[in-house]
Amino acid sequence: MEQETQRQKKIGGVLQQDLADVLQKAATDGGLRGVIISVSKVSVTTDLSIAKVYLSIFPNKEASELVKGIRSNTPLIRHELAQRTKNQLRRMPNLEFFIDDSLEYIEGIEKSLKREDNPIKDQDTLDKRKKS
Repeated sequence: MEQETQRQKKIGGVLQQDLADVLQKAATDGGLRGVIISVSKVSVTTDLSIAKVYLSIFPNKEASELVKGIRSNTPLIRHELAQRTKNQLRRMPNLEFFIDDSLEYIEGIEKSLKREDNPIKDQDTLDKRKKS
């Protein structure tokens, strides 16, 4: 994977901050109470034409439905972002939204480690877990 340039990082940071505001405001205005949408990462391609937006949504059971809704409203979101960043960006990149499931992954690891048969603390459990 290539290293991001300073310009890519700067644009990603600007988009991340503004997107978080836009999405949270849209969720609140849309009547979604108790839903937190955070933009965990925005990575911009080298030609600055596409921005991949990774979203963390809490509670997680609503995530896939919300991302579908966000994807269907991408032109409106892109327009709102263009208005906010018109003094910083000449062209607004196309937006692609993805669910950031890294928190779910970490949670799964923590649950595994909290079980009684923790292979890190008790090496004997490794023999039990090996497939015969």
